[in-house]
Amino acid sequence: MTDTDSNPKGQSWGRALRHPGYRLFFCGQAVSLMGSWMQMVGQSWLVYRLTGSAEMLGLVAFVGQIPVFVFGLLGGAVADRMPRRRLILLTQGIFLMQAAALAVLTLAGWVEVWHVLALAVVFGIINAVDIPARQAFTVDLVGKEDLGNAVALDASIFNGARLVAPALAGSLVAGLGEGWCFAINALSFLGVLAALAVMPEPKQGAGAPAGESMLARIRDGLVFVAGHGPILALMAMLGLSGLMGMSFSVLMPVFADRVLGGGPETLGLLMSGAGAGALLASLAVAGPAQGASRGRVAWGLCGFGFALVAFSMSSLTLLSMGLLALAGMALVAHNTASQTLVQTLVPDAFRARTMALYSMTFMAATPLGSLLAGVASGHLGPQATVATGGMACILGALAYRRWAP
Repeated sequence: MTDTDSNPKGQSWGRALRHPGYRLFFCGQAVSLMGSWMQMVGQSWLVYRLTGSAEMLGLVAFVGQIPVFVFGLLGGAVADRMPRRRLILLTQGIFLMQAAALAVLTLAGWVEVWHVLALAVVFGIINAVDIPARQAFTVDLVGKEDLGNAVALDASIFNGARLVAPALAGSLVAGLGEGWCFAINALSFLGVLAALAVMPEPKQGAGAPAGESMLARIRDGLVFVAGHGPILALMAMLGLSGLMGMSFSVLMPVFADRVLGGGPETLGLLMSGAGAGALLASLAVAGPAQGASRGRVAWGLCGFGFALVAFSMSSLTLLSMGLLALAGMALVAHNTASQTLVQTLVPDAFRARTMALYSMTFMAATPLGSLLAGVASGHLGPQATVATGGMACILGALAYRRWAP
């Protein structure tokens, strides 16, 4: 791999939207992601309100994400064989039921922490299938020619929702309680379900051979990735950002309360700050002549680390929001370049299994990092915990820039 762009010819902003199926999927996800971010804020504050524990925040994040690591390869193997549109219809329907169950328990006043933990496990198991299926489905909808633009557009709606929804959720939690965030999320899944229902079945790239066993598919996927040095290096950087960098996210309620002296509204503002920066970065990456390179992977992660170190030292809400915006910008630049390079390098036959391993790397590192951050915060404090993670990201990025294949 060189430092040249993966898309040297460039592309116009929003080029992937010329594909009718992708337009439908894009609009459906835009609705659904608003609800998902509102649930994330509501669930975070609910756990903190019930327990007052940074350790419990880390545990809930851990059990919600670790199933992707445990079952991710199986999910990728399934997504390489089944029609992906139908598979995503199924996973999104189960997500709707999970959010509805959490809404009913909370609004009825029955919710306990073990309910949140159990439903987080359900979410994680379904996510193990949904993530590789959706990532591979994007290529089915737009092809490799417009893949970089589609990845950036996906990031733009993800981060657009991340900008708006947390502030709305913070106000909603303060005024009416967390349950309404979960109810809105359940309704929001109707958007992507409707888009998938009216969409024609897209042409799917060649998957694993029809007679191959599930175990053989998993083994072949592992062998392919293990023999591909550039993909392994990209996964290592993704794992580092999840293990050491993303700890700031699970500690946001602690920063809002103990460091900045605020409440759920402050939590929403902090998360929206990160979303604002991420949205700006994703729109820039989706613009003309934007591609992906090893340099963007490295400097994005390095910038993310510097922003986290500065954020850990701030005691002012507006300054903290600005630093989180910078962190969001850098992280999107890193993640978008990394995912585009992986998707460009992998052949269709191994696409979902490779993306499952890619997601597993992040989903193993992030919950472990969340768990460690919760424990470390109890001993070192939230500020020292986030600063340590930021420094690790800086050092890892410099090592990748110097030695990665």
